[in-house]
Amino acid sequence: MRATARRAATAVAVLALLLTGCSGGGDEGRDADGTIRLRFQSLAWQKESVDANEQLVKEWNDAHPDVQVEYVQGSWDSVHDQLLTSFEGGEAPDVIHDASDDLADFAYGGYLADLSPFLPGRLKADIPEQSWRTTTFGEGVHGVPFLQEPRVLIANTKLLKASGARVPTPERPWSWQEFRQVTKELTGKRRYGIAWPLKEPVSVTLNLGLSGGGQLFHRDDDGKAVLRFEQGDGVVTGTIRDQVNTDGSAARSALGMGGSDALPGFFGGKYAMLPLGFSYRQQVIQQAPEGFDWTVLPMPAGAGGAVQGVSPQTLSVAEESPHKKEAVAFIDFLLRPPNMVRLARGDWMLPTGTEALADPSLRTAEHGWAVGTALAQGLRPAPAQSVRGYPEWKDKVATPALQEYYSGAIDADGLSRRLVADGNRVLARYQR
Repeated sequence: MRATARRAATAVAVLALLLTGCSGGGDEGRDADGTIRLRFQSLAWQKESVDANEQLVKEWNDAHPDVQVEYVQGSWDSVHDQLLTSFEGGEAPDVIHDASDDLADFAYGGYLADLSPFLPGRLKADIPEQSWRTTTFGEGVHGVPFLQEPRVLIANTKLLKASGARVPTPERPWSWQEFRQVTKELTGKRRYGIAWPLKEPVSVTLNLGLSGGGQLFHRDDDGKAVLRFEQGDGVVTGTIRDQVNTDGSAARSALGMGGSDALPGFFGGKYAMLPLGFSYRQQVIQQAPEGFDWTVLPMPAGAGGAVQGVSPQTLSVAEESPHKKEAVAFIDFLLRPPNMVRLARGDWMLPTGTEALADPSLRTAEHGWAVGTALAQGLRPAPAQSVRGYPEWKDKVATPALQEYYSGAIDADGLSRRLVADGNRVLARYQR
């Protein structure tokens, strides 16, 4: 999740956590005068987002003198290991900002509170059920999903027009076959039709794979997660591999890049299009040379439809927090529709809340906001959302296998064997 840009915040986060000490402080999170103290660890990193979060904390504190919230800066780079250490050491923040695909082991491990008894009806009703599924583990709801990020195509408008290709819309996106042909047409002397920054290829592959009819993760009759590589799983993976190794329309050198790494080549005309998370639009605005014309397009769609998986950003409460009710009340305040809009605009992402998503400021054509909101109805929980053992499978099995496949080192059968056979052995250890 934009790890390169966030890495600079790590040292600050560690120092802040050392200074804040254990959760709550005082007598079970109360001062001598009875004031409740909550710690809110935020992973906001862009200035607009940090400012929005800090301002909302201030507004809460001004209105709630008996329940004061301390803002603690965390980092996406280190959050999983840092949270695990804080949970095991009894020093977890009361309110925890994370992503839904990082919650499963914490939820099943008993570290995150079940929020079901505390969630206000307004908040529960405002966020669609498909979003709640991303934070539901077993019978409990262990986080509130509040921001989500579809993947989109950022295209060089001048090159796209010159190619004569049909411009896709959310209502009529390119098929994966048409997309492959367009990237061929956009390829020219010293220019590739597309660059796939796949330094971290797993979530991109799984989430876009839904549109091709793939799933990869399934449940057996006993409810256990199993891996199967079926025809639909080969649509997106095969397209990317063919663009790199057969068509020459995708830059091989970009496979090891992060999204930010590919932007200079895009601005320089080396790549006509980049598939990036929706929030990258801010970096494009900040870094594009004067006069550079760009546009936001939907990702292609296949047999699965115009859908893709997402792992929303979440707000959870530590099981050890002595003030769960107050912590959820603070979360409810943060996620009131006007406040959710502020958080979404600060992070250049989409809110999960229905009322916030309808805000006119998120539906303007400027900077592609309208394209993003139109894609919201097709967002689904990421395929591995609730699978225990997913982090190990991703790091030890899927990442190296996909990197080798996209570079042409192994074929589709080799990819399938690696992902499934090796992967099921990993998952089995977590489901005994």
